[in-house]
Amino acid sequence: MVKIRLARHGAKKAPYYRIVVADARSPRDGRLIDEVGRYNPNTDPSMIKIDLEKVDKWIANGAQPTDTVARLIETARKDA
Repeated sequence: MVKIRLARHGAKKAPYYRIVVADARSPRDGRLIDEVGRYNPNTDPSMIKIDLEKVDKWIANGAQPTDTVARLIETARKDA
């Protein structure tokens, strides 16, 4: 199963996240298929950059977003 999920990057206590498409069995920060966006919760307001066309393509092909990523996608759609 293919998931759209967050991959953690950055320093200790200062994370930022890449929104990636990956196999559900691969590690959190491991092998990925495609990167579809970025999320930085440390900025004010939080920076959310998502390529909605890529996300729509992956969801149409059967990828399932995690709960957190689904919430971020909805926020990005409202701001767009």
